[in-house]
Amino acid sequence: MKRNYKLLLLVLLLAFASCSFTSKKFEDPNKDKLIIQLVTYLLDQTHFSPQDVNDDFSKEVFDEYLEQLDPLKRYFYASDIKEFEQYKTDLDDQIKAYDLTFFNLTYDRYVQRLAESKDIYKEVLQNSFDFSMEEDFSTKYEDLTYVNSKKELKERWRHQLKFSTIANYDDLISQQEREIKLASESGSGDDKEIDNSEKVIPVNKSLAEHEGEARELTLKSLNELYEYMEDRQRKDLLSVYVNAIVREYDPHTAYYEPEDKERFDTHISGKFEGIGARLQKKMDVITIMEVIAGGPAWRQKELEVGDQILKVKQEDEEEPLNVVGMRTSDAVKFIKGPKGTDVTLTVKKVDGSIQDITITRDVVEMGEAYAKSSTVIKDGKKYGIIDLPGFYVDFNDVNNRNAASDVKIEIERLKAEGMEGLVLDLRNNGGGSLQTVVDMAGFFIKEGPVVQVKTSGEPKEVLMDRDRSIVWDGPLVILVNEFSASASEIMAAAMQDYKRAIIIGSDQTFGKGTVQTVVDLNRMVRNNTSGDVGALKMTIQKFYRINGGSNQLEGVKSDVVIPNRYSYIDIGEKNEENPLPWSQIEPAEYDVWDSYFDYDSTIEKSKERMANNEQLKLIDQNAQWVKKIRDRESFSLNYNDYKASLDVSEKEAKRFEELSKYQTNLTFDSLSQELKLMEQDSVLKEKRDRWHTSLSKDVYIEEALNVLNDLKMTYGIKAKVATSVKN
Repeated sequence: MKRNYKLLLLVLLLAFASCSFTSKKFEDPNKDKLIIQLVTYLLDQTHFSPQDVNDDFSKEVFDEYLEQLDPLKRYFYASDIKEFEQYKTDLDDQIKAYDLTFFNLTYDRYVQRLAESKDIYKEVLQNSFDFSMEEDFSTKYEDLTYVNSKKELKERWRHQLKFSTIANYDDLISQQEREIKLASESGSGDDKEIDNSEKVIPVNKSLAEHEGEARELTLKSLNELYEYMEDRQRKDLLSVYVNAIVREYDPHTAYYEPEDKERFDTHISGKFEGIGARLQKKMDVITIMEVIAGGPAWRQKELEVGDQILKVKQEDEEEPLNVVGMRTSDAVKFIKGPKGTDVTLTVKKVDGSIQDITITRDVVEMGEAYAKSSTVIKDGKKYGIIDLPGFYVDFNDVNNRNAASDVKIEIERLKAEGMEGLVLDLRNNGGGSLQTVVDMAGFFIKEGPVVQVKTSGEPKEVLMDRDRSIVWDGPLVILVNEFSASASEIMAAAMQDYKRAIIIGSDQTFGKGTVQTVVDLNRMVRNNTSGDVGALKMTIQKFYRINGGSNQLEGVKSDVVIPNRYSYIDIGEKNEENPLPWSQIEPAEYDVWDSYFDYDSTIEKSKERMANNEQLKLIDQNAQWVKKIRDRESFSLNYNDYKASLDVSEKEAKRFEELSKYQTNLTFDSLSQELKLMEQDSVLKEKRDRWHTSLSKDVYIEEALNVLNDLKMTYGIKAKVATSVKN
């Protein structure tokens, strides 16, 4: 399945719809049927491209759903699939009738097979693997057929587990070799006396011992995976089924369970209310994996990574709630809560002691999700860089902090420090709010259209910047890559069409030219006694550049193409399943930016530099190598052959070690306002130091600054030419 980059687009281009269609109310005591009813009604009435739910649709849903349930074909038997296939062309009728017969059958069978497979993998891992056998393993799982017997299933598990274990086996052997070599080097060539009691003597384990330890690591990893899988409830699997249905419409339409919707809101707003900690269930216990910098738990300094939460007590309750064995998502419901309220956690510390820690909940801001800026000196000129990870907005309070307001503040601060050119870094920016990008584009133009939006069967709508004020009228470069999507593409396309900025980056951006809205399904339920039924995110519009072209599938083509490690990998909307087609509409009326910057000559100079840049040539070679590694599908399970193949790969990889050593002569600095904050916040200082170090090694930032410098140089030349013509 082409799902590798779905997480990247969790923060998608969203717009508020009028939602007038939600005036219709539904009622059904069966929650599962109610969800199907709500989802199918909305898709039929409101999706940009409604589907004909017929037998062909049914077959696609059938295949998609089973692939999601059992992608490695190590749970179900061929007999199961044969039984399921009686419904392969009936799912359309079941969907229309809100009939869950097929889902109920597959769910019950899945739970059964999952439990059986746990016994199988434990049995397989009790026996040693023979790594001297001539045996290969293929990762092309789509070519596998379903097994006919338990004996065949056990053999499939053995094959897959051996592949997992041989990697652990090699790691353990390599680690021992490094330890022995280190001990040998530390004990030779040194005339100083060494206290033998302080020496660490590496244990020289046998290959059989390494093999046994490698199997134990594989077993531990699988046990942790199954702990998560066994925690999944019926509603989680129903969500998989519903999403198999809705993804036949397009890749960005999705059903959200209540917990998923909450996570989505957190991602797109960059904040939530709680204690400020990331949790994970480990061996039946909720464990602290991260204390988020700046959050209430971080400020209090009592909760630590590794602490295990045993009980949770609310401020208005006398008795704490035991959360041991509870699903992480359920435990989070009790730990999170409104700003200003207290929660008391009974935790087992890393040292084994038990403590009660009371924390006052607060708004937790995911700091790295927000815009940040830096200055840099290039050839005596000061330039500004703004890194924007997403076009974030709080949909519950649109007047609150958002990407546009933050970027405006950063631009004003950079101007106050003498900025002569700006780099807006949209690499890896998966999108966000539609209105936010329209507002932001207006910072760089006087007024005019920013993007065109089309609803199926209706006239186009042109979204305008009507504010004649300009926040920044100087040189502008926008950095993009294959992961720049949605709102990022609107921004880059608008600035390119206006000839307002030079776009530098990958051959094209992601290619997502659709608009989604999120509908709270609970608003459509009358007398809701079923509980929270979640939300539906669906595609309702397509957006178009002001020149009439679409970003859908084709993305935004960079003015200056720079190779990166993903250059030869299939990334983007065109590689997703069921994408909407490319199309074109009439252009909007707009005037190209009137300035004295010579964009054409600047682009040509940049292309010449890129063609002669040795670092970029090496990056391109590395990208081809990455493609070769990723496309490999067959691996030897004979250790000597496996190791020989690794050695070849490591030797090839050494060719590219110079990439990480690349260093520019540029120095990056935080703005004065942030320097004051750093005096009180060491974590912020550490984060910014790390970012600045990364920027100083970034060949793309280096070229963006070269381009700004060239643009700055052309301004005076063109201004003189224009003046001379007038005279």
